[in-house]
Amino acid sequence: MAEKLLTREKGFSEWYVDVVLKAKLADYSDVKGCMVIRPNGYAIWENMQRVLDKMFKDTGHRNAYFPLLIPESFLRKEAEHVEGFAPQLAVVTHAGGKKLEEAYVIRPTSETIINSMFSRWIQSYRDLPLLLNQWANVMRWEMRTRLFLRTTEFLWQEGHTCHETEKEAEDETLKMLEVYRAFAEDYMAMPVLAGRKSDSEKFAGALRTYSIEAMMQDKKALQAGTSHALGQNFAKAFNTQFQGRDGKQAYVWQSSWGVSTRLIGGLILTHSDDAGFVAPPKLAATHVVIIIIGRTPEERGPVREKAHALAADLKKAGLGVIVDDDESKGPGFKYFEYELQGVCLRVELGPKDLAKEQVVMVRRDTRQKDFVPISQAVAHAEGMLDQMQKDLFAKAKKLRDDSTFEVNSYDELKAKADAGFMLAHWCEDPACEARIKEETAATTRNRPFTLEQKPGACVACGKPSPGRIVFSKAY
Repeated sequence: MAEKLLTREKGFSEWYVDVVLKAKLADYSDVKGCMVIRPNGYAIWENMQRVLDKMFKDTGHRNAYFPLLIPESFLRKEAEHVEGFAPQLAVVTHAGGKKLEEAYVIRPTSETIINSMFSRWIQSYRDLPLLLNQWANVMRWEMRTRLFLRTTEFLWQEGHTCHETEKEAEDETLKMLEVYRAFAEDYMAMPVLAGRKSDSEKFAGALRTYSIEAMMQDKKALQAGTSHALGQNFAKAFNTQFQGRDGKQAYVWQSSWGVSTRLIGGLILTHSDDAGFVAPPKLAATHVVIIIIGRTPEERGPVREKAHALAADLKKAGLGVIVDDDESKGPGFKYFEYELQGVCLRVELGPKDLAKEQVVMVRRDTRQKDFVPISQAVAHAEGMLDQMQKDLFAKAKKLRDDSTFEVNSYDELKAKADAGFMLAHWCEDPACEARIKEETAATTRNRPFTLEQKPGACVACGKPSPGRIVFSKAY
């Protein structure tokens, strides 16, 4: 039997890393702060890409690709932007054995180099809106890293759009935030709060930043996606103008939005357990493993034939299937391994099952065991997977709802700092925000759209507050 996982109770952070490594989702690289995404983990990312890419294209966006290297002078053109990213930049100063005349920054995000192209491509209102997305890697020199959640290099998508008016850009910003919310909840089975970030937490160079925030099993928040109303800051820095319908020159209004491989970390932290990775069926790399049971070649032959026939039927239904006929490992070892790797359904098939014309189906998350006629196996598997998707969401939502509190004083906020999401009045003064962060390690997450806003008194200073915002410790 393989080595067992650490448990969440013994150490949540250590358990998380153990799941990533032992479920073969990723491994540490020889480059400090970077990771190698293994096939099990990359398959999850490919499924995320497939779904999100369709959602982007269904909303009118097209994919493009821009260079990894960005002239250092480009970042200096937008002062707030370069100031925000300066500590995280990796800079190339030499190439071809010589010092470069101008250094290049390895892409931390692409607003600047993309705007340099927008300024060439956009001449008239007829060129708008321009709706682009890029699937790429980026590099941000992080001091403290954790597999998937925060690494020096990571994979992501970044959308970049240009519009005639501020309203059109704002509508786009909120539309894409809703795409992220729908993806997180409908595919990741991860409930999120969509809302606006504080000015202190907004993207460097943006007018407004919106986010989706999820609660992990340890009650900490994970920022799972962001969408930014950029205004005209980058347009003015790169002179991205167009001739308007009135014949006058105007700067474009822009948005940008992105999610990354940190979503895989979110899946682990939301759903997984002490037996390993749990993947929601809509994103799982493998939905079903059929384990052949039999002691002799005479027993295994007919079972193998039926297993492959069933696998073919399951694949026709669009499911990812493995048939495990490895005779060198016992069934118990296989059960452990496939649970660890997050296969949604285990199907056990042996001579006794064959005689009864049935299979045994076991759900990964609940260990629910059903004895199913082989003739009904495909429909039953689809039903179990559908229910598993719903149950994972319901379980995560219950944890979040049970761990969300209104707090009405600073003492109460401090007392509940480890208990989950705290809905507290805040006067919007960055000084109060900074004090709370320093004294409790809780940060503002966002002001949820679904939270009714009523005036009150700031928990930190007592000054008037426009409404409640979510405070939480976070990844």
